[in-house]
Amino acid sequence: MKNSMAAAGIFNFPERALAATLRPVIKIALISPKGPLYRHRGGIWKKSLRYQPLTLTTLAALVPPDVPAELELIDEGIANVPLDLEADLIGLTVITGTARRAYELADHFRARGITVVLGGPHVTLIPEDADPHADAVVVGYAEDTWPELLRDFMRGCLKKLYRQAPGLDLAGRPFARRELLPSRRYLTSDVFEATRGCVHSCDFCVVPTAWGRKPWQKPVVEVVADIRQQGARKLIFVDLNLIAHRGYALELFTALIPLRLQWYGLATVLLADDPELLELAARSGCKGLLMGLESISTTNLRQNHKGFNTPEDYGRVVERLHAQGIALQGCFVFGLDDDRPDVFLKTARFAVEAGIDLPRFAVVTPFPNTPLYKRLEAEGRILTKDWELYDGQHVVFQPRHMSVEELQSGIEVAWKHAYSLPSIIRRITRSPAPWPVRLGTNLGYRFYAQNLSRFYNCDWIIGRAPAKKTGNVEEAVPV
Repeated sequence: MKNSMAAAGIFNFPERALAATLRPVIKIALISPKGPLYRHRGGIWKKSLRYQPLTLTTLAALVPPDVPAELELIDEGIANVPLDLEADLIGLTVITGTARRAYELADHFRARGITVVLGGPHVTLIPEDADPHADAVVVGYAEDTWPELLRDFMRGCLKKLYRQAPGLDLAGRPFARRELLPSRRYLTSDVFEATRGCVHSCDFCVVPTAWGRKPWQKPVVEVVADIRQQGARKLIFVDLNLIAHRGYALELFTALIPLRLQWYGLATVLLADDPELLELAARSGCKGLLMGLESISTTNLRQNHKGFNTPEDYGRVVERLHAQGIALQGCFVFGLDDDRPDVFLKTARFAVEAGIDLPRFAVVTPFPNTPLYKRLEAEGRILTKDWELYDGQHVVFQPRHMSVEELQSGIEVAWKHAYSLPSIIRRITRSPAPWPVRLGTNLGYRFYAQNLSRFYNCDWIIGRAPAKKTGNVEEAVPV
């Protein structure tokens, strides 16, 4: 029987999983692993300042009615993963920075005879990396493949690989089961998604490599219905580019107006060049947007296919958003090939002068199989494939015009200048956000800027300290 199943391409999983198919109810645990910095009780913040993630609650909602299941959701950002967890099937969602932790957990649970499934952005980018640690891997969005996988598991014929169906449609899907995670542990559980994907092809972005450039949209009426049933008044849209399709954005913003919401989301600077869409966004309740400004070098932007960003226009973007009562969180990355050691202070001063409400700075990260990664690998500039360091804070490649140490320490220079008291005062006096919000967020980021060196450093390049035990799992401690 085993030989015939193998010949048919069917994956043979542990006897424990086979026994589970005979039960009326299967126990499914869905886990979002975290690296050491973001794990429960760790990191710069002593209290979770995260919004509730949608991935686990969406997967929970997608369990089909014909699969009787008992569900447990664990977000390592707020809770420990019990290593004696009882489950028939465990699913882990993996981003590159959490891959090492996910594999550690997966190997542990598989050794106990539990079937483990891995999915998420990292698995979609590089499935062969995840394959040795899983009984099955899910590549791409899981709306159709997750129910298929669960039915196969129930029948005892789990396949090794599940790929996103080419005809994916987001319409008619169940609402995320937000009640399965404790809302009190998050800043908010009012988190929604209207679209997926992005039409742009930035070299360092995961999205076009993992999912292509096709935008997907949920029917506006379903987005509104989800907001209404949740009773949300202040909410976050996690869409990567809410204005990717102008017609859809116009329809969505129009439909949001009667709800009298306050909402925050992500968009590109192109919104500032569309007065009609920008005004409608403001009327719909938009109070803050995150935009990837990325660099003050036009050479960097062109080389990485983000030429629609124009640094000399960033000040105008801020002014137009502020005129509509919208605050800007502007994100910059350092380490692109045109950056030199003076870029950090120049960028921070630029952000302050432009009046960006909340500047953010990160190391550009060459995520696996993105064009940036392939280029750096071809040039022999990738220094490590320890995925835990691929977190936007550690330098994992050789910069072109500076040392690893200069890039790593330069980020701290930018943070500290942007969030010095004089810089905060210059920026918050121009912000449209309510005073408690603008003051509280800036002081929070100031604390973050003053504590970066406690957590992020480039000492990995010369070695790590011995592992220590945290009570639930061993983890490496940076030197």
